[in-house]
Amino acid sequence: MPPSPDHIRATVDAYLTRYPSERHALAALFDALASEDDPTSRKTFPTHVTCSAIVIDGSSRVLHIQHNATGKALAPGGHNEPGDQDLPGAALRELFEETGIPHDAVAPFPGFETVPLDIDVHHIAANPAKGEPAHQHVDFRWVFHLRTQHAVTLQTDEVSGFEWRSFDDSASPTVRAKLALLPRPIRS
Repeated sequence: MPPSPDHIRATVDAYLTRYPSERHALAALFDALASEDDPTSRKTFPTHVTCSAIVIDGSSRVLHIQHNATGKALAPGGHNEPGDQDLPGAALRELFEETGIPHDAVAPFPGFETVPLDIDVHHIAANPAKGEPAHQHVDFRWVFHLRTQHAVTLQTDEVSGFEWRSFDDSASPTVRAKLALLPRPIRS
């Protein structure tokens, strides 16, 4: 059973307690939650929820993967699946699928166990090959620290490379700003 609308609402409420100025930016998410459609389904348009894993190693570097579909360096992540029980679990599943890093190699960053580091709303262009109209992803970005070193094994049908970047070089400006507020160095 995918993450429920109640779970998503509770997560957003906790997030907005920490980042109250971002309420207006999440209007599309509130519209999706008011709908009868499953907000976590990739077939729900014009807006659906996705999840990403912001992974920080012991040297305060952030894992980025090269997504084949976009050509961009991003955090591991993607669409929810029916077996995902909660939003952080979806991010961890995507992390494992795309990089081979297992759940037990990471832990939630202290203070972010139930609250994402960031929620980003971004536009996705229409994809006629998949029958998808232009739509929006509301990406819940969960922050984890790498507890044990683990080799990155890429899922080559979706990902073509990876790199560890400094906080200052993180691809997302909103993530970069929030990472700057975390204590360093991050240790397991």
